[in-house]
Amino acid sequence: MARTSSTSPPPAAAPPGARPGGRRPTAERPPRQRRRTSAAMLLIAPSIVFMTLLFGWPMVTGILQAFGGPEGLTGDNFARMAADPYFWPAVRNTLLLIVVMIPLQFVLALAMALLIRAKPKFSSVYFYIWAIPLAVSDLAAGLVWLVVFTDRGYLNSLLANLGLEPVSWLAYDNYPSMFMAVLVAEVWRATSLVFVIVVAGLQSIPKDYEEAAGVFGAGFWRRLWTVTLPLLRPSLQTALILRTILAFQTFAVALALTGQNFPLIVGETYRWYTGLQDANVASALALVVMVVSMITAVGYLRLLRDQTEAS
Repeated sequence: MARTSSTSPPPAAAPPGARPGGRRPTAERPPRQRRRTSAAMLLIAPSIVFMTLLFGWPMVTGILQAFGGPEGLTGDNFARMAADPYFWPAVRNTLLLIVVMIPLQFVLALAMALLIRAKPKFSSVYFYIWAIPLAVSDLAAGLVWLVVFTDRGYLNSLLANLGLEPVSWLAYDNYPSMFMAVLVAEVWRATSLVFVIVVAGLQSIPKDYEEAAGVFGAGFWRRLWTVTLPLLRPSLQTALILRTILAFQTFAVALALTGQNFPLIVGETYRWYTGLQDANVASALALVVMVVSMITAVGYLRLLRDQTEAS
């Protein structure tokens, strides 16, 4: 019998530049591209260092301080925070203020922005007047409204001129009027931020869409709900995130109007740090505000994202 040959064909020649073992060399970037990357990194390096020092280092320090104690890392600071008699009223007041204030501000801002877009007479004057509170600080706004709501303020003077009994608007035992005073002052102060963002968003929406919807018989409310608001979603998303995060930081207006009678979470942070001289518990409160703000921002992003992009 003839024996079959067991010799195998010679291996194919390796391509030029191949490494031993059959692996091809990884593609290397050309020298010009490497130089561009190095130049870009050098240009943004100062910004990275600055942002790290400005935000990263204080945040890490605050987190370590929130869990710090005489004997090392501990959770006693959060226990002391929760056991404070002002903490849960501050949480209640902050959440209630946000729930009532944010929708009210967005409705007012959207109405003012639509009025500006309609270009009535003196529309530019309206814009500058409504944007004035942007230049007013929290404490100054609180002091302005304190002149209105104090016992001998303008509001009680108006009631006296009308023959009505004055009201102790800021009394500690009159919670509804105290909440209303803080709400009015904060709405007056912060609605302008939402207003400016919404006006900028409306400027980027062509009027052709609304005109086309009007041709097909859509009324004002139909056009607003099906055309304007969907196209305004990115601006509303930005304004909602910013305004909610800033609302968690509200305390100067309430402090000027009510003192400690209407506690808020950030106000409690200030009290623990300055009044009680306890930086650890103040850092724990600040950490709670930061975590809640981040969770809220992520929730808004997921809730308001475009469904076409999600799919």
